[in-house]
Amino acid sequence: MTPQRWSALSMPLLFALAAAAQAQTPTDPEKLYESQCLSCHAPNRLGGMGPALLPETLVRLKPADAEKIVVEGLPATQMPAFGQLLSPEQIAALVSWIYTPSKLPPTWGAAEIAASRIVYSANVGLPAKPVFAADPLNLTLVVEHGDHHITVLDGDAMEPLLRFATRPALHGGLKFSRDGRFVYWATRGGWITKFDLWNLKVVAEVRAGINTRNLAASSDGRYLMVANYLPHTLVALDARDLSLVEVIPVVAANGKSSRVSAVYDARPRGSFIAALKDIPEVWEIAYDGKRARNVPGPGPLPVRKIKLDAVLDDFFFDQGYTRILGASRDRPKGQVVDIDAGRKIADLDLAGMPHLGSGTTWDWQGRRVMASANLQDGLITIIDMGTWKTVKTLRTQGPGFFMRSHENTPYVFADVFSGPHKDLMHVIDKRSLEIVADLRPEPGKTSTHTEFDRHGKYALVSIWDRNGALVVYDAATLREVKRLPMNLPVGKYNVWNKTRLSEGTSH
Repeated sequence: MTPQRWSALSMPLLFALAAAAQAQTPTDPEKLYESQCLSCHAPNRLGGMGPALLPETLVRLKPADAEKIVVEGLPATQMPAFGQLLSPEQIAALVSWIYTPSKLPPTWGAAEIAASRIVYSANVGLPAKPVFAADPLNLTLVVEHGDHHITVLDGDAMEPLLRFATRPALHGGLKFSRDGRFVYWATRGGWITKFDLWNLKVVAEVRAGINTRNLAASSDGRYLMVANYLPHTLVALDARDLSLVEVIPVVAANGKSSRVSAVYDARPRGSFIAALKDIPEVWEIAYDGKRARNVPGPGPLPVRKIKLDAVLDDFFFDQGYTRILGASRDRPKGQVVDIDAGRKIADLDLAGMPHLGSGTTWDWQGRRVMASANLQDGLITIIDMGTWKTVKTLRTQGPGFFMRSHENTPYVFADVFSGPHKDLMHVIDKRSLEIVADLRPEPGKTSTHTEFDRHGKYALVSIWDRNGALVVYDAATLREVKRLPMNLPVGKYNVWNKTRLSEGTSH
């Protein structure tokens, strides 16, 4: 009998069964795991229907919160409540145990990846034309983290075309094929999904890692590259059917391995660029045949390693994809790396904890500038991308996470992600470099992650709450046009802006 069915029983019988179960259930946490958790979370805690339960995958979850989940279950998932099945002591022992390292080093290699692949044959070979009348290049996909769904939004009518469930812990960072037909995403648990956006069908899935950061799609449509925290690998997949191309161990010359902070496609270069979390290096993985011939290394996707002074936790490309602006969480300055030269060429004067990966650029007084929010301090740094000097520091009402703009709007939207003013969205004039308006979409609730439609006509803001919404603003007048109820909406991804590399959005 499953825990979900117990609610239909009378309370006396329920308590009697719970007491009997507690008396018969072992207190050894390993045996508790085997009897209560293994069927969903798999042997060795590697994850299956449920996520992996390892210290490396639980860093964002406090043990007290984990205990609460075991007791109460987790809404909108298949995680049941065990509060009446297990005693408080058993739950505490179990939770303590899953935060200890596994006896066997967790592995997820070529064999496991290949065995996990699912191709939905009924969805292969569907018509190469949209099944809807909306502009396929002006669709916006909204990730609703609260109940693990994606909403596909008509960018002209600002109405949903489809809302569908995904695997749990979808990270965001959706990537599109260059024609906009296919979209790819990764979950924190390592599952990669290919979705036919024209036919609104899942095509294939594969598990490329145990704890995954993000993925990138090559601009020639041939490859996906997956960045893993666990194991320490980059995984190349065939974008057509998600079959495995290559597993690349992330190891330095001295033998030290590393998690991968992030990987992105550098379209003009015909390569992927990966930043490493534990090694002060940036890797360029060539997929263009001409470039690959000039990069030494084995395998179909040779790796060029660029040594740095410090690790990069996140980074931002210049418009030509010849330089990257990067920052480390534990160093006061950022750095500019010339990819062609293979070395650092400048320092960036950045205070606090900059979030360069979500920066934005525009032309100001005849020069290109880039702006970055700050995860620690209430400020925005605006940098001249010719001299690499700070042009201006804007004081904000609290730490920010995302900045967004569009080439057809005079404004930059910058959130105040944490603190007492988390409900504010600052609007910055790109000409004066001043905050000219403060929007408060819903008092008391976090407003975040602006995205624009393909024309720059509408600005879409997330109310980051389970009873949240997508708020649509007129990008010229800053007046609210409409709002659509949503469950903890996080990232939003417009097909045109992502495939055409709009200057106002991260790529």
